[in-house]
Amino acid sequence: MMQQYLALKAEHPDKLLFYRMGDFYELFHEDAVKAARLLDITLTTRGQSAGVPIRMAGVPYHAAEQYLARLVRLGESVAICEQVGDPATSKGPVERKVVKVVTPGTLTDQALLDDKQENRLLALCIHRGRLGLAWLSLASGDCALMDCEVDKLISEIERLRPAEILLPEESAPPVLASLNIPVHQLPPWQFDVDTATRKLNQLFGTHDLAGFGVQDGMLAVGAAGALIDYVKLTQGGNLPALACLRVENSSQYIELDAATRRNLEISETIRGERAPTLFSVLDHTATSMGARLLQHWLHHPLRDHRQILERQQGISQLLDAACEDALQTCLREIADIERIAGRIALKSARPRDLSSLRDSLAQLPQLVASLPQGGLFAALASALTVDDALTALLQAAILPEPSVVLREGGVIAAGYSTELDELRALQSDCGAFLAALEAREREATGIATLRVEYNRVAGFFIEISNANTALVPAHYRRRQTMKNAERYITPELKEFEDKALSAQERALALEKALFDALLDELQPHIPALRLAAQGVATVDVMASLALHAREWRYVAPVFVDEVVLDIRAGRHPVVEAQIADFIPNSAQFASTRKLLLITGPNMGGKSTYMRQTALIVLLAHIGSLVPADQAVIGRVDRIFTRIGASDDLAGGRSTFMVEMSETANILNNATEHSLVLMDEVGRGTSTFDGLALAWAIARALIEKNRAYTLFATHYFELTRLAQDYAQVANVHLDAVEHKDRIVFLHAVEEGPASQSYGVAVAQLAGVPREVVRQAKRKLVELEQASVMRDGQSDLFSAIAISDVMSEPEIHPVVEQLSAVNPDELTPKMALELVYALHRAL
Repeated sequence: MMQQYLALKAEHPDKLLFYRMGDFYELFHEDAVKAARLLDITLTTRGQSAGVPIRMAGVPYHAAEQYLARLVRLGESVAICEQVGDPATSKGPVERKVVKVVTPGTLTDQALLDDKQENRLLALCIHRGRLGLAWLSLASGDCALMDCEVDKLISEIERLRPAEILLPEESAPPVLASLNIPVHQLPPWQFDVDTATRKLNQLFGTHDLAGFGVQDGMLAVGAAGALIDYVKLTQGGNLPALACLRVENSSQYIELDAATRRNLEISETIRGERAPTLFSVLDHTATSMGARLLQHWLHHPLRDHRQILERQQGISQLLDAACEDALQTCLREIADIERIAGRIALKSARPRDLSSLRDSLAQLPQLVASLPQGGLFAALASALTVDDALTALLQAAILPEPSVVLREGGVIAAGYSTELDELRALQSDCGAFLAALEAREREATGIATLRVEYNRVAGFFIEISNANTALVPAHYRRRQTMKNAERYITPELKEFEDKALSAQERALALEKALFDALLDELQPHIPALRLAAQGVATVDVMASLALHAREWRYVAPVFVDEVVLDIRAGRHPVVEAQIADFIPNSAQFASTRKLLLITGPNMGGKSTYMRQTALIVLLAHIGSLVPADQAVIGRVDRIFTRIGASDDLAGGRSTFMVEMSETANILNNATEHSLVLMDEVGRGTSTFDGLALAWAIARALIEKNRAYTLFATHYFELTRLAQDYAQVANVHLDAVEHKDRIVFLHAVEEGPASQSYGVAVAQLAGVPREVVRQAKRKLVELEQASVMRDGQSDLFSAIAISDVMSEPEIHPVVEQLSAVNPDELTPKMALELVYALHRAL
């Protein structure tokens, strides 16, 4: 047995091997040690190898799923080894083989998958600064390709959020080490583009891949070839029926880099939690398919206004018809058709998958009847109309409540197979036969306590107490001796036993054969099932967005081609759901107003105001209504954010280095159609360095990028930019200080703030009173020391002197004072001059 185990383990050295022995999956040697640690199961020993006890651990086969789920969450891969030989005819160990490999990216079992997360396997191919990506979801059959620049690797991984990554050996970018995603390296020849092209043509039955939009020389084709090989290996030679092969390009979606996705907390908070996020707030979906699609929409905002308006109009139709509640009632009765179809394609579907599919298909006509007419819903109604023959087949083949597992029987419906019905009849007649036999034998022997029974160990038998053994007929044959009784068998009972037990075994074997044949019969229906699943998910997402829009009074944004971004009384969709009395604020941009310089106190709401603007733009581009009184949105190609402070210890980058890297990405890639959020840039270094950098970055965004920019800062010296550039406007978030307290008004007003209230915020945070008092005294000293000749602060003077583009400006008040001779002033003239200077300031 150990020879057999070691031979199988040698084929899968990097995976835990679940080796089936009876009712357990056993692990040996180092696998046992590792599994005992990870799963908290008992580690024991049995027998010896080379004089050393063999370490061993195991899990019950009927509870294996929960252990597999824990291992997969930890990033482990498991090879499942089953008995494939017949124990009755085997000499030595029963033949075993690895029937499936479970890895984080190739999961299909419902128990191992997160209902609301797409489980993707991603393959990467890197060559000469180019990056080819191919990704596949086995559960849904979705497969896509994309070529892009290598520097977009992290951004694409953040967008796709794969469960596992495949790479050629010795080509793993160092940055992957910090992502906490399992990486599997394959031989480089598996990524060969020509070989991969042949494999894909064979898989799809095509002459070439041009019909899918694949261009010559795409690196992603090589990645797709490796993907297919890996799936074939892990699924025991089975290949999924892929829905299609899509080619994506960056121009389809508004680009969101990795930092932007994190900072906007689309589906995960900055701390890595699932709520509160934009997804958690909007998710009122009734199906897991809808939840996954909503998350996909949020991470893939569209650029095409036609597609956006199609979705938007569909949501408006639902609101006008007030039918979203009726739709959700129907949707709650529909199972995860998408993943069931995926398991049918891999022939790993279970009996209750098919019963759930049958019941779900029966709900589709009612769902179609509840949809509004016209527009997007016409196409959806067509997708949701499935061939009645498919529903009829499942109703005829599967019992209303089938067994959980096929091996227990009780799956195929009565009337589907005449042979199965006959075998079941033999089993069901058992009770009547035994009762009749018992009555006859009692009368024939005169033993009133005689019993005819059955159990799984002894089979069928006649039991007679020891007190009556003298009355036992000669044709009875002893089968088993008990403490107080003897058990016998007769030729008639033996003949019936052979027939009944044979019928049970034959019925189970026939049910398995019928079920397998049914899965084969369902294969041609998989494309229609996937189309129906997409239709259900789309209806679910639109109903969810309509429900949320009705509850929170969202409005339909207007899309134009002009350079404009005009949001009136906008609200943060997540914060608004967490607190009462949210203060709405407007954000207005035009070709003559491209940068809003935001000042105001910490805790005043600057970050909320910036993020809400970005989230409103993002929601508008998924087709949703938005939290505002009015929104007019021009073309947007990208959203960038530089918010928060964090280091990258694994990558050897300090907090300030991360900040500057993100800033460099913005300055190098933002266009006049991009939305840029810059929060406190330059605060990670010395005051002079930070102020100089913030000033230069703001100027570059105005002069070169000309992006829609929200630029929050505590450097009040930057507010002077509004005097130099007509496209810059100063706005601030207001606050009021009363005695020792500060009240944040959270309202955005025109003009710069008067102060930062930093010491007051420190007091709110619980900084000791003595520290706050000392800070206030020091603040007064610093403010007094900053007043220089010419009426300018030290900091702003430093900026003005370093400005090589223009001569330092002289303040009008300074000019007026320079022209005055104090000795010639009368008291009245001096008083008038003071009033004039005061008005000027």
